[in-house]
Formats: sequence, structure tokens, C-alpha cells
Amino acid sequence: MHPRRVAIAIGGGIAAYKVCELISTLFQSGVEVRVILTRAAQEFITPLTVATLSRHPAYTDENFWQPVHHRPLHIELGEWAEVLVIAPLTANTLGKLAYGLADNLLTNTVLASKCPVLLAPAMNTEMWEQLAVQRNWQQLLLDPRYHSVGPGTGLLACDRTGAGRMAEPSEILVAIQSLLHSGGKRDLAGKRVLISAGGTREHLDPVRFIGNPSTGKMGLALAQAAVQRGAMVTLVHGVLPGADLTPLPPFPAREGGKAPLLQGEGLGVRSIPVVSADQMRQAMLENFPEADLIVMAAAVADVKPAFYSEEKLPKKSLPAALPLAPVADILAELGNCKQPHQILIGFAAQTGDIVTPALGKLEQKKLDAIVANPIDKPDSGFGSDRNTAIWIDRQGRQLEIPPCSKLEMAHHLFDFVLTLNSF
Repeated sequence: MHPRRVAIAIGGGIAAYKVCELISTLFQSGVEVRVILTRAAQEFITPLTVATLSRHPAYTDENFWQPVHHRPLHIELGEWAEVLVIAPLTANTLGKLAYGLADNLLTNTVLASKCPVLLAPAMNTEMWEQLAVQRNWQQLLLDPRYHSVGPGTGLLACDRTGAGRMAEPSEILVAIQSLLHSGGKRDLAGKRVLISAGGTREHLDPVRFIGNPSTGKMGLALAQAAVQRGAMVTLVHGVLPGADLTPLPPFPAREGGKAPLLQGEGLGVRSIPVVSADQMRQAMLENFPEADLIVMAAAVADVKPAFYSEEKLPKKSLPAALPLAPVADILAELGNCKQPHQILIGFAAQTGDIVTPALGKLEQKKLDAIVANPIDKPDSGFGSDRNTAIWIDRQGRQLEIPPCSKLEMAHHLFDFVLTLNSF
């Protein structure tokens, strides 16, 4: 396969230094990177810096206005890029894009391209909250070409804490990877997706518990992919020791503290933290009726201690044999109350033969599909950043997903979901 191609346009702002990490990470992952620097951006970082990191000469307005020896530079770049990233996006460039203006290499390249454009705004809070800036922002996002990441809230270069902080490189990277896979399609727009992630903990006392090695990375990847494809996501997650919720944009809060389910494109994630299987069961059942697609990626306990002590048990008081009680089968319960319009997907983490037990669970739990996931192979399963699996569905398909990142696997799974006859 040919390397993926990403063009990064850097605007004039102190956040420009963060883009260097993004360029380096993309190059190290095998992506071809071309960088455009505006005149203002060169006040913060140099063409030599980004050229060194991308292993390719940087482009500036001086290149744009030079006599054309072949095809015009903005045409070449616009046709070359699979994804165009603008980071940091300044108020000046935002205004130009909102009104279709083009007076430099960056804006001309945008108009000369058809690929998805990822916007990462960064500016002072007062600037970001100006009515004119917000009007331009909302107008630009009406165009399906444009996708956004951030801005976040935090300490700004002006020593103020507030909105306007550019998204971190890790957040921008996730969005780029999703756009490279989906091509910018919002094929889950208007869909409500309920996802469970992470492992549950069944406590014996406030210190000791029965658990498993799940880090929640697969579930988080599913949430990230669903949001990028336009879904409204509710994420019920256990403790996430190896994952980070920060790349997930939250639903905007409303009065009373509860985030609403929004119509239209995915605008974030409603996050519901839980600890035990009983808490996860309650959260899943409460949010199940409004969901169109449910993906049960959590590693839920099968048993729990039969008794719980409110105080830490002294070592000498620990039982020689721990009495256990069964835990409710959440997936089977959801399968029994699933409505015809709903799609229910399960995960089966297995060792050895992964297909036979997965086929059994598909039937027993009334699932539409199941993801058979080997946990005894390198770079797969619990704690890994990569995964491999076999998709098995009621249409009789068994589709192998070769080793890939968990985000890429999440997109493959949604691709398969969209081909189900009942979705």
C-alpha cells in the first residue's frame, strides 16, 4: 500500500510549537507529510524545523508567488493531500475560510482541494468568544468538508485560564487517523451509540477486589471512531488504568449537570464512570432504550465475592476459601430486551480456538454480531495498543481483521455494522 498523505498548514500562534510533535509522530508512523507555513507562523517556528521533522521542504508564501515551472503549487498540494490539517487555526484564517477568501498558499490550497479539512483552533478566550468569530466558526462547520478538534480549556499564553487552547497533538492525531480511514464520511450521523469499556472490579473490602487486566483502550477507540463518524456516543466505562479520556470531546453541559442527547452530528461523548458489574448493568440498562447501536466491549466480571466488608479485613481474617456469587450477564440481558431497530454487538476475549465459543455466544445472547478477540497473541487483547479479531455476524460472515491499531479496528467494526441488513 502507498503511504498515507497528510498536509499540515500552520497558522500564526504560540501553539504552533505543538505541531512539531504532530509532524514527527506522523512521519514516524509512516505517513507522508507536507507542511505549509503562513507568514505569521514563521514568527514562531522556522521552515527548517518542520522540514527536518517531515523530511521534506516546507512550503511558504514565497514558494506560492514564485513563477510556475510545472503545475501551480496550491493545485499540486490540494490534489496530493488525503487530509488537510490547519493547526493552529487563527481567527484571521477562520474568517477567510468562512467566506471563501483566498490570498495566500494556505487558503488557496484549501479551495483547490476536495479532501476533508481538520481544524484545530487556538486563540485568546476573548477572541474565541467574540460573536463574529463564533459566527464564522458555526458557518464553516456547516460545510461537511470541515471537521473540528478542540479548542480546549486551560492555561493560555496570555496567562488566562479559559477556552481557546489548541487541542493536544494526541487528540489531533486521533482525528487525523479517523479521517484517513473514513475519508470524512459522517455515516453514523444521527445515530445514538452506546459503548461499554474497561474492566469491572468486584470488591471484597475497600482495598481488595476481583478484576481483570482490561485497560479500556478498545472501548475508547470505538467511542473516538463513532464521534468522528458523526454519532452521539454514551460511554459506560469501568476503571481505565491504561487509557485516557481526554481525547474524547464531552457533551456540552446543560443546567442540572446532565449532558443532553443532541440531534444531528456527533458533538461529543457522555461519559458514565462505574466500578462494579452491578453499576455497569444499571447504567447500560438505563441508556439502552434510546440507543440505535450497542457495543459491549467491556470486560465484565463473571463472579464476585459473596460478602463485602465495609472495613479493610485484617490479613488474618481473610478466608482460606473465598465464597463467590454469580454476576448478572449484562450482554444476555440486553439481548433479551433488544428491539428490532437496535443492533447489539458483543466481544469475546478468548484463548486458543476463538471462533467456536464466539459462535455459541452469538446465538445464546441473541446478538447481531460478535467480535472474537484472541488475548494469547502478541500485540492483541488486554493492554495492547493494537488488536486483531474475527467479526462474526448473523448474516453468516466471518471476516478477519488483521493486526492493526485499536482505532483502526474500531473503524473496521463500524464499516461492518453499516453493511448489516438490519441497520
